[in-house]
Amino acid sequence: MAKQSLAREFFLFIKQEKKWWLVPLIVVLLLVGALVIFASSSPLAPFLYPLF
Repeated sequence: MAKQSLAREFFLFIKQEKKWWLVPLIVVLLLVGALVIFASSSPLAPFLYPLF
């Protein structure tokens, strides 16, 4: 059996188990994570801190 990527395996799990409500949750978590990484390494960081 070929190795599957984590994203593909997760998508197959969602499709098989009919857990579509997980998709918005994962998207929001990824966006918040990207915002935190961007806020910590950007010259705009002092302006983003009030959001948290």
